[in-house]
Amino acid sequence: MGARKIKCLVWDLDNTLWHGILSEDREVLLREGVAAIVKTLDERGILQSIASRNNHDMAMAKLKQFGLDEFFLYPQIGWDSKSVAVENIRSLINISRESMAFIDDQPFEREEVNFQHPEVLCIDSVEMDSLLGMAEFNPLFITADSKNRRQLYRNDIIRNHIEEKFAGSNEEFLSSLGLELTVAAVREDDLKRAEELTVRTHQLNATGYTYSYEELDQFRLSPQHLLFMSDLKDKYGSYGKIGLTLLEMDENVWTLKLLLMSCRVMSRGIGSVLLNYVAALAKDAGVTLRAEFVPTEYNRMMKFTYLFAGFKELERYGDLIILEHDKAQLQNPPAYMSLISESPFLPHDQVQRDADV
Repeated sequence: MGARKIKCLVWDLDNTLWHGILSEDREVLLREGVAAIVKTLDERGILQSIASRNNHDMAMAKLKQFGLDEFFLYPQIGWDSKSVAVENIRSLINISRESMAFIDDQPFEREEVNFQHPEVLCIDSVEMDSLLGMAEFNPLFITADSKNRRQLYRNDIIRNHIEEKFAGSNEEFLSSLGLELTVAAVREDDLKRAEELTVRTHQLNATGYTYSYEELDQFRLSPQHLLFMSDLKDKYGSYGKIGLTLLEMDENVWTLKLLLMSCRVMSRGIGSVLLNYVAALAKDAGVTLRAEFVPTEYNRMMKFTYLFAGFKELERYGDLIILEHDKAQLQNPPAYMSLISESPFLPHDQVQRDADV
């Protein structure tokens, strides 16, 4: 299987990111080479945060002085335990503990985090110089979405703050965003991002399947398959390429072999929109639509997404559940979202008219 891939590295500050203890010495010095490590991890698409027992304002001012404050999402700087800080970061970013790492100079702090969260990779700060060479911190590909991942999450923070203050209903908030979902066949230059999505996506992956670059390229070229990618944007900017769908097309039955999307769009209803989009394609083609679902530790929500979109369980083969779509339950895209299709099946203007109903 190879080494797991880390999505977020959580840094301690005192005697880890910098030399010395800030509360005892306001003139602490940045550790040699640490700025290059932080920037390289950022370019690789690995998110970073902080778990530090310190005065928040003082620590953030020091990070700003070093030119590093912008690289850390949801910094947890205060007096809670490091395990609580790590869990807060995990929850806010919405990733699994297995995809997190924590670096600290103190054995007690690492052991405390390891005891509470044994899935988190704990690293002694003396290993910092070898960090960039560790397999866990080296993704297979570095894509445009990878390089822009921190900014995508920062855009989400802005959206979340605005949503918290929004006085209307959830649908009114979504309508205010000007959401635009584009569905397009995967091109050759999309394949790295497509593989990255299968490797990184767990919560909103209907089967848990992962595919290599070569396998995805075969599906892309196969006349029996449709492989398409989804891109989402709103008035605050792009969410990036957030979804991947693989459809196997036999003469009378089409089967969804893969449906996944980034957890960052969980609250936008993208799963239902994509399922109804594929259901409309199948209806127009006069075929039955089925879907494979394999329950995992993380993807329970996807089962409900299928059920709400009009799928019912047809049969089981061990862990594999075959679902079938009820054509009578076909739904139009929600009024708050414009759907643009660049697939070979539905012309752009037909989908757009449906979206405007």
